[in-house]
Amino acid sequence: MPAYAGQKLLGWIFLNTDVAPAMGYSGKPIRILIGLTKDGKIAGAKLMEHHEPIVLIGIPPARINAFINGYIGQDVSGISAISERPPVDIVSGATVTVMVIGDSIMRSARRMARLHAPGGASVVAAAPARQIDPAAGTVEDWAALVKDGSVHRLHLTVGQVSDAFAHAGHQDAAVRPETDDSNSDFIDMYTAPVSVPAIGRSLLGQVGYDHMRSLLKPGQQAIAVFSQGAYSFKGSGYVRGGIFDRFTVVQGDQSIRFRDINHTRLGNAAAVGAPDFVEADLFVVPNGMKLDPAAPWRLQLLAQRATTGRDKAFLTFDLAYDLPEKYLAPLPKAPPPQAEQAEPAPPPLWHVMWRADAGKVVVLSIAILVLTAIFFFQDWFARHPVLYDRVRLGFLTFSLVWIGWYAQAQLSVVNVLAFLSALRSDFSWDYFLMAPLIFILWFATAASMLFWNRGAFCGWLCPFGAMQELANRGARRIGIRQLKIPFGLHQRLAAIKYVVFLVLFGISLSALGTAEKAAEVEPFKTAIVLHFLRSWPFVLYAVALLAASLFVDRFFCRYLCPLGAALAIPARLRLFDWLRRYRECGSPCQRCGNECPVQAIHPEGHINPSECIQCLHCQMLYHHDRMCPVMIQRRLKREKYLASAPPPQPPRPAPKRPIPAPVE
Repeated sequence: MPAYAGQKLLGWIFLNTDVAPAMGYSGKPIRILIGLTKDGKIAGAKLMEHHEPIVLIGIPPARINAFINGYIGQDVSGISAISERPPVDIVSGATVTVMVIGDSIMRSARRMARLHAPGGASVVAAAPARQIDPAAGTVEDWAALVKDGSVHRLHLTVGQVSDAFAHAGHQDAAVRPETDDSNSDFIDMYTAPVSVPAIGRSLLGQVGYDHMRSLLKPGQQAIAVFSQGAYSFKGSGYVRGGIFDRFTVVQGDQSIRFRDINHTRLGNAAAVGAPDFVEADLFVVPNGMKLDPAAPWRLQLLAQRATTGRDKAFLTFDLAYDLPEKYLAPLPKAPPPQAEQAEPAPPPLWHVMWRADAGKVVVLSIAILVLTAIFFFQDWFARHPVLYDRVRLGFLTFSLVWIGWYAQAQLSVVNVLAFLSALRSDFSWDYFLMAPLIFILWFATAASMLFWNRGAFCGWLCPFGAMQELANRGARRIGIRQLKIPFGLHQRLAAIKYVVFLVLFGISLSALGTAEKAAEVEPFKTAIVLHFLRSWPFVLYAVALLAASLFVDRFFCRYLCPLGAALAIPARLRLFDWLRRYRECGSPCQRCGNECPVQAIHPEGHINPSECIQCLHCQMLYHHDRMCPVMIQRRLKREKYLASAPPPQPPRPAPKRPIPAPVE
C-alpha cells in the first residue's frame, strides 16, 4: 500500500506475509509490518503477530523488537542489499525466531524495492561485469598496497568504540574495559582479496600464493585479514562452535560467514614493511558461496561488550573494499537492455541452520548411537553394576550440561502442541527442520518409542529430568531422607500430568498462543534455556520443583510433566518388551519395586510401561547375586555345591612304555 504526505509519495507499507512469508518454529506465520522509502530504505518495522513459544514465555518482547529495529535504515535497493545487518545470534535462546524474522524482512523489502523501481522488475539494464586481469599489477611493498587501496584499513580506538556504544544507547557497555587510554587501539584491521594474483603474491609471497592457489577450486576466492589491538576479530567462539561469529563478508544480498575449515593461520604479511600483526589469517570462501573480488564488498566487524548479567551489547563496523581499477580488465561494450532473468531461488532457511549446527548435529547423533547401543546390549551392560552406574552418571551429566545448557535442545510439550496444530493446518516439515537438534531429538524419541516406550528421552536425554536425578543423587549422598509415597497415592498423583496435558491440548485446539503460555507449567525454559535468569516467580517455581526432587526422585517427571504424559499415551504401541522379570518378582520379592526411582513397578511385580523411564536399575538388580533374592539363592546353592563336592584328584601320570632293545 502506498504511503503519502498530502500528494507526495513517501514509499510503501506492506506486510511481510504478503511478499515473503515467514513461518516460525511454531508453524504459524510471523507477521511484520514494514515501511519502505522510495529510495529503497527500510523506514520502519513492527512485529504485529507471532506464535513463537520462546518469545511468548521466555524472551522479553523488547529484545525481539530491538532486533527488528536494527533493520531500520537498511538500503535494499542497490548492490548493498544488506548493510550493517544485526547478527542473528544477539537474542540468546531465540536464534531460530530471529533468523526467520530477519530473513523475511530483507527478502520482502528487496522484492518490493525491485517491484516499485522505475520500469518495474521487468526490464533492467544488464551492466557488464568487471573482470580481473590476471597479468595486471606487480608485487609491491606494504606502504604502496595501503596507499593505492589494494589493502583497505579499519582503525578504531577504544574511545571511538565506547562513544559509539554510548550513542547507540548502551551506556552500561560504554565503559572502557580494555584500557583507560581512550586513544589506544581497539582494533587496527586490514583486509584484501589475495586470490587477485598481484595482491596475493605481495601479501603471501610467491610460495604462499602458489600453495593457496592449489587449494582453491575454479572460481573460488580467498581473502586475508590482519589485525592488531585490544580486540580480536576472530574471538574464541570458533574454537567451540567452529564458526567465526565476529565478522561477516557482505556483497549484494549475500552474507558470507566462515568456519574453521575455511581458515588458515598466517605468520604475518609477506609484503616488505608490513607491521607485526597479532592476528594474520587466510579465509577461503566456503563452497556454495560466491564472492566477486571485482565488485564492491564489505567486511562487517561485530564489536560486543558485556552489560548486565548474561546480556551483551553489539555494534557493527564496516570495512568497505573496492578493488582498484589497475587490477581490472577493460570493460566490454555494454549490451542493450535485457529482460531480467528470474532471481535464483535461495536455499531454504533450514538448510542454513543445519550447516551452522553441523558440529552439534554430529555430537548429538553420536550420543544417540551410544544410547542405542546401551539399550540393545542392556543384558551385558546390566551385569556390570559399577560400569552401569558410571555410564549412567556420565550420560545424565552430558544431557544436562551439553544438550540442555549448551545446545539448549530441551524438548517441550509446546513442540507437541505445535506439531498437532500444524497437522490440522498447512503442515510443512520446513517449520520443524529449522531447529536441527530439536528435530533430531524428536525423531530419535519417536523411533525409540517402538522399542522402549518413552524411556529413551525421559530417562536419558531430558536435561531437566537429568537435573532432578543428579540433584537427588547428591541429596542421598549427604544423607537426606527420602519420602516413600504409598503406591495407591502414587498412582493417583501420577494421573495429574495426564490431566495437565489434556487441558493444554484442549486449549490449543482454539487458542494455541494461550496454550503455549499455559505450558509454563514446565520449568524447562527457566532452568535450561534461560539458566534461571528470569523474574523471581518463575525461578521460585523451578527451584521448588528441584527442591521436591531432593526428597522424591524425579518429582516433576512423576506427577506434573505434560510432555511425559504426551509421550506415555502411545507407550502401549511398543513392539518389544526388553525388561526381564522372574516369576518371584512381586510375589514375594519386592526389591525392584521398592528401589524403582519412579515407582513404575506394581506391587504384584509387573512394570507399567507408561511410567517406566528405562533407567535399567531393575535390570541391574535382576543380574546381581548380592541384591536379587533369586540370584542370591542361586549363588548360595552354587557355593554349597562347590563346598560339598570332593576336591578334584590330580591326573594320574601316563604309564611309561618300555624302550625296545636296539636291533643288532
